[in-house]
Amino acid sequence: MYKRVLLKLSGEALGTPGDSRSISSSSLTYIAKEIAAGLKKTTHLAIVIGGGNIWRGARDGRMIDRVTSDNMGMLATIINAMALQSALEHEGVSTRVQTSIEISRLAEPFIRRRALRHLEKGRVVIFAGGTGNPYFTTDTAAALRAAEINADVIFKATQVDGVYTCDPKKDPKAKLIKDITYMEAINKGLKFMDASALTLCLENHIPILVFNLHTPGNIRKALAGEKTGTLIKQG
Repeated sequence: MYKRVLLKLSGEALGTPGDSRSISSSSLTYIAKEIAAGLKKTTHLAIVIGGGNIWRGARDGRMIDRVTSDNMGMLATIINAMALQSALEHEGVSTRVQTSIEISRLAEPFIRRRALRHLEKGRVVIFAGGTGNPYFTTDTAAALRAAEINADVIFKATQVDGVYTCDPKKDPKAKLIKDITYMEAINKGLKFMDASALTLCLENHIPILVFNLHTPGNIRKALAGEKTGTLIKQG
């Protein structure tokens, strides 16, 4: 079993099939119930959530520049974090939201020692606002926060069963990889996580477990240390 875990969720996970650009009450309920079912009293769980269901970035850079677009994306993650917090607390899970952008009327600012204290008290901490800087993805934010809280592992809950040799939605010959090292993943150009996030995990010796969020019980299995998905670790 893992003691301290950082769970990375995409913003699209909060949407509905065929309409990922939304927040669905059924998806929120499903995710909250899966987390609540897997939590143990000894587990410290932090979450980083994306904002792609609300804002995927400006496609026309002439109208909205990259920095402004990324800032809008960071705000989207805060909306998702607040929604997930409400869903988790509806399931009886004590939760705090901390943001890298100061927005004190809605959430706490990210303070590492305070986050650690919340985790030690058994509260789930949702880190929102990405890294607080443009040009960095929420994958990188997840790797950064995992390093800062000394997480044992990053769980990346996705739409597929793990890491494949290529995109399984485009190539029927794609094969699931059960175990792989950081360097193998980087050298093969596997796209399950951006390179800066993967490198940060490599430097801080944080393994990554990639699994299917939509398979009931997978979060519980992962938290219990049972085999599921793909494990990326030191060689």
